[in-house]
Amino acid sequence: MLIDTYGRVATDLRVSLTDRCNLRCTYCMPEEGLQWLAKPDLLTDDEIVRMVRIAVTDLGVTEVRFTGGEPLLRPGLAGIVERCAALDPRPRLSLTTNGIGLRRTAAALRAAGLDRINVSLDTLRPDVFHTLTRRDRHSDVIEGLAAASAAGLAPLKVNTVLMRGVNDNEAADLLGWALEHGYELRFIEQMPLDAQHGWQRGDMVTADEIIGSLRSRFTLTPEGESVRGSAPAERWLVDGGPARVGVIGSVTRPFCRACDRTRLTADGQVRNCLFAREESDLRGPLRSGASDAEIAGLWRAAMLGKKAGSGLDDPAFLQPDRPMSAIGG
Repeated sequence: MLIDTYGRVATDLRVSLTDRCNLRCTYCMPEEGLQWLAKPDLLTDDEIVRMVRIAVTDLGVTEVRFTGGEPLLRPGLAGIVERCAALDPRPRLSLTTNGIGLRRTAAALRAAGLDRINVSLDTLRPDVFHTLTRRDRHSDVIEGLAAASAAGLAPLKVNTVLMRGVNDNEAADLLGWALEHGYELRFIEQMPLDAQHGWQRGDMVTADEIIGSLRSRFTLTPEGESVRGSAPAERWLVDGGPARVGVIGSVTRPFCRACDRTRLTADGQVRNCLFAREESDLRGPLRSGASDAEIAGLWRAAMLGKKAGSGLDDPAFLQPDRPMSAIGG
């Protein structure tokens, strides 16, 4: 197993397939984009599948989430999903995406074995979408969500980041829209993972503020800690249920104590925490002929360095050098 010195066991693997993205969200990267990883530095399709296989068969991983950047930009995505779905034991397979390419890919991904999907959408208004992402692609995301729902990628979750003075007045409207379409909405506190390192704690819309906004229109009943488990979202029944809404308070309500995640970057680095400032290289040994057992041993060793928490509550906290787009959500 992937166990750390605090007894936490990582069964959830986040696999970044690319650092590239076709949006330029203000809380993630500058308008001109970033210096992307060179193609030779990226893990190949075969290498990704091998790493997932080691994680699943040797290290006890049961859930694999493909992320980016924007994972739909990875040409071999459907093939990677299909090969990972064929593993024994079969992991649960999910994807986090901005939704722009879903209209043309959702059915194929479902056929390949993808179980469910998370789509990032921060606003119902096309003009605000352009302000946040610097692109006019709002309708593509809406159509992508409909295609994913039609393909049976369920439960379909929508991830939303509220920005003060931009879209923080849309919380209740977004929840009403999600309920109407059968999507599960999850609000996420803005995290200090932007490439510009411009995050300010005082500018963040907190979990308490989000819940307060929602309660202006809906009755929220907490599901409770026993239901949350290692999930990052605190979930609430809406108007008595069965519909739910989630709030991920990564900054003000951290869930480090029950964290069950490990991360693999697109260039083959293991990260034992989203906010870690250190990484462990697996690509080098992989390409130098290391056996599966040796790779698994290096991965286990990397997890032993995991800290008790993210350190976000420490006044001396420093952001990771890599932004979210290069780490993988």
